[in-house]
Amino acid sequence: MNRFLMLAAAAAVPLAAVQAQAPMTPATYVKMAGASDQYEIQSSKLVLATTRNAKLRDFANQMVTDHTKSTADVTAAAKADGLTPMPPMPDADGLKKLAALRAAKGAARDTLYVQQQKMAHQKALKLHTDYSSAGTATNLKSVAAQIVPVVQMHYDMVSAM
Repeated sequence: MNRFLMLAAAAAVPLAAVQAQAPMTPATYVKMAGASDQYEIQSSKLVLATTRNAKLRDFANQMVTDHTKSTADVTAAAKADGLTPMPPMPDADGLKKLAALRAAKGAARDTLYVQQQKMAHQKALKLHTDYSSAGTATNLKSVAAQIVPVVQMHYDMVSAM
């Protein structure tokens, strides 16, 4: 038993070292926020083209509107903080999820979309919450704090579906 506890403690040391990393750079935050928004926008437009579920349609329309706004807000804040942000693009994970949505049909697509949205909003909530508390660029930190309650609302909405 003691040997197990020693192994568990030894395994936790590298994890603690990883968690004590330097704060995320402003450029990394902008890139990750943009990738998250682009996945949200593109996946929602894909589902809007095929879903017959009115509640899901309302949710997807709100995702397009809100994530287009957050992209504009993050871009403006980045410029105010002296950065030159690149146009946002989905990351590898987002591209993989989009491909899976394209491959799914009918109700299976709707179900997959809801599952993906739950995970994507958990990830986005962590990103914006972390940057709002530990970010180093003033304007980006402020906009991240403004985005947190919106993403929380999205998560709550999709969790209720």
